[in-house]
Amino acid sequence: MKSMMPTEVEQKLNANEEIHIIDVREAEEVQGGKVPGAVNIPLGLLEFRKQELDKSKEYIVVCASGGRSTMGTQYLEGQGFNVTNMSGGMMNWQGKTE
Repeated sequence: MKSMMPTEVEQKLNANEEIHIIDVREAEEVQGGKVPGAVNIPLGLLEFRKQELDKSKEYIVVCASGGRSTMGTQYLEGQGFNVTNMSGGMMNWQGKTE
């Protein structure tokens, strides 16, 4: 499983790289702030909403601390998606939020 640190994700955002972020936290958690541009798909709904994702794109999966994003990354990887886990989650995110 691929992973990257929150600072690496922030650098990609600051460099205006085209990145696709999936936040697998619950909707109530996301209301407190998320990585700019992230799409909220709670972990429990990932199986049912995976058809919304494009297998030709690379995704970064985010949660609060890294546990749920690890599970989400492993699940999507098993479904043939190109995914990377953001280690440490939003607890270690120092960048802007929306």
